[in-house]
Amino acid sequence: MPEDPRPSLLIVDDDPLITETLSYALGKDFEVMVSDSRHHAVSLLRQLDQAPQLALVDLGLPPMPHRPDEGFQLISDLLAHSPTMKILVLSGQNDAANARHARTLGAAEFVAKPSDPENLKKILLHALQFRAAEISGEGIAETDPLVGKSPALQKLKSQISQYADSPFPALIEGESGTGKEVVANLLHRLSWRRVKPWFALNCAAIAPTLVEPTLFGYTKGAFTGATQNKSGYFEDASDGTLFLDEIGELPLELQAKLLRVLENGEFQRVGETQQRFSRSRVIAATNRDLRQEVRKGNFRADLYHRLSVFTIEVPSLREMDDDRTLLLEHYRKFYAGQAKLAPFALDDSAQKAWRDYHFPGNVRELRNVVIRLTTKYAGQKLSLAELEPEFDMEAQADGGPGLPSDPGTLIEQAQRHLQRERSFNLDQMLKAWEQGYIEAAMKLTRGNVSQAAKMLGINRTTLYSRMESAQKQQ
Repeated sequence: MPEDPRPSLLIVDDDPLITETLSYALGKDFEVMVSDSRHHAVSLLRQLDQAPQLALVDLGLPPMPHRPDEGFQLISDLLAHSPTMKILVLSGQNDAANARHARTLGAAEFVAKPSDPENLKKILLHALQFRAAEISGEGIAETDPLVGKSPALQKLKSQISQYADSPFPALIEGESGTGKEVVANLLHRLSWRRVKPWFALNCAAIAPTLVEPTLFGYTKGAFTGATQNKSGYFEDASDGTLFLDEIGELPLELQAKLLRVLENGEFQRVGETQQRFSRSRVIAATNRDLRQEVRKGNFRADLYHRLSVFTIEVPSLREMDDDRTLLLEHYRKFYAGQAKLAPFALDDSAQKAWRDYHFPGNVRELRNVVIRLTTKYAGQKLSLAELEPEFDMEAQADGGPGLPSDPGTLIEQAQRHLQRERSFNLDQMLKAWEQGYIEAAMKLTRGNVSQAAKMLGINRTTLYSRMESAQKQQ
């Protein structure tokens, strides 16, 4: 069957009138798939051989169609499944805060309902153009993808050079959007394995029942649908590199089998007893604190220690200060060149705002902001008033290092938060803040309870007590 030449588009909306209208209007130019909920969309993705290139997502999805929570979560789900997917948020909940937060999570653009199909088509094709630029051999992949001079980035580059040729596993840690797969790919490209195969599996983007046959392969008749023998990633990677993204999502029963491969290279295809051997190097990545997951019983301690022979922490943009300006210069020229447009510029006030903004969504958010500005303001100099709507200042305030010390600023921040939260619970908020700071301290001290307690300004017994209390409530 010939491959459909049209770009693939997933539309997620619980209103059948909207999905039918958009399917009809866009079906000539796009291969359209439709879903009516986050759960169904994720299930559909797991059945596809290739993820859609584009997605149109409504924020107000069941079971809470009057709140944006499901839509926000779906944006994260889609990008976990396919980091190159370009997501447009199409929503009747047209308030600026939702738009900014959707962009922080990784959405490329926010379009208010109702939207003219021709305008939507234009926006989708623009997004597709930028997506092609990002994955093009002429683009970022062939240049130095780690742009910046900050101490945090220099340390990262040093670790990559130091660990690239090692045969041992490496664990890459970092927040969503920091570029963990870029780092993994660099470890492969800078090693002697660069001429060998590279395979990548996102453990969060595949049904748990499919992880084992995907990694280890299977024999004919091993399960329903296994109509022929098939090798898995460990076999196909041979002595190349196997990248396991979101390793914290790997089911416990498979963690033992992965540990065995890491220890002696041995594995079996599903449905056979023959021992096979792999010399591939495993690189894993996570945005979770695996030490905390080990303490909770969600991740095997022996597997964690085996994976973390080398641990690489990818810094967030809030740790990179002047690098945010260097990244702006890099990406504004790159995307303008790809779109054959004149690059935009920032005036002094806008440049200061850019330097001060921490980009909670990290490099992914920064790139999407640059793409939007390139499209809207080609060849123009932006003022602060034109730049600020692109920033999610509330997310930065909520995700900052602490509450404002000034009472007036604190009250203003609390007012904004209460206005946008329809079911606010003070106890839950305080517990979330406490748990967040505890986990942050444990991560910074690499699990040393005494040092974490000192950092938090409490004694070790109190910290133990609060950690146990939090674990019981989960």
